[in-house]
Amino acid sequence: MAHRPDLALPTSPFPAYVVSRRGSGVTGGVTALELADLPDGDTLVRVDWSAVNYKDGMVTRPGNRVARADVLVPGVDGAGTVVDSAVVAPGTEVVVHGYDVGVARHGAFARYLRVPGSWVVPLPDGLSTRHAALIGTAGFTAALSARRLAQGGVAPDDGPVLVTGASGGVGSMAVALLARHGYDVVASTGKTDEHEYLRALGASSVVGRDLVEQPERVLGPERWAGAVDCVGGTVLAAVLRSVRYGGVVAASGLTGGSELSTTVYPFIVRAVSLVGIDTVQTPIDERIAVWSDLAEAFDDATLEAMVADEVGLTGLPDALAAILAGGVRGRVLVSPDW
Repeated sequence: MAHRPDLALPTSPFPAYVVSRRGSGVTGGVTALELADLPDGDTLVRVDWSAVNYKDGMVTRPGNRVARADVLVPGVDGAGTVVDSAVVAPGTEVVVHGYDVGVARHGAFARYLRVPGSWVVPLPDGLSTRHAALIGTAGFTAALSARRLAQGGVAPDDGPVLVTGASGGVGSMAVALLARHGYDVVASTGKTDEHEYLRALGASSVVGRDLVEQPERVLGPERWAGAVDCVGGTVLAAVLRSVRYGGVVAASGLTGGSELSTTVYPFIVRAVSLVGIDTVQTPIDERIAVWSDLAEAFDDATLEAMVADEVGLTGLPDALAAILAGGVRGRVLVSPDW
């Protein structure tokens, strides 16, 4: 491999976005770190791209229960190139997400990221670090949700599959991924100006949030063969009431609330399955398999259509506030520069 100056160990400070918790307050800003400031690990990655996730926004909220360190570099998604490692060949392009990244140890909103090599996924052929970060946790969650629907017996010819919170990162990825696999995708969003965007991703139709049934109804009409719910709360409860017999709901979101008020009727009358989607502790073997699928799941144009914005580290405060407010369509890419 030819010498690449960018793969040399840094000898000067590098930029990072650091969040500090003091008492009940949280502050954040761009600062300089050195390698000694990074946590232990046998693999050092030079980050090319990261992306903004809802969890990244959560760590900036006072009193949040997401961050497990008082001083933290957020960024649960990172894609870049291995600089130094005992287990991964330097020069290997990789993606890192999940585990403790960006919540209990410094994450990818910095030029360098150090993690255990067992957390690292080498990029499949043909997938760039930009597109790996763009897919990130959102695309991985969508792909894992689609896997769970298929494993539960929901096939493309079984009927429409609903995606809630469809204009967000996970929702956008789920719409495009399920449509590519031949499903009849119905996208649900409260944003009327996003209908054209969702149809372009592959949704056959777009519905509003008025699908919520009256509270006194324990079961609604059987509408959906399955669903990918990115919202939670009352929306998830409504979806469960309207899934067809034997259907599967893959739940991964809580932007609409973390509590679920429902009855057992969807489960014991219609044999509906509610499957939780966890992307933090997904075993590395399945993680690698999912990324292999993701490398072939999207064309470049579809991915680029999901880019809502590109920011440097100084642009993170606005981007994090926007994702917490539900004001982001698709994905915000982050370049870890000053």
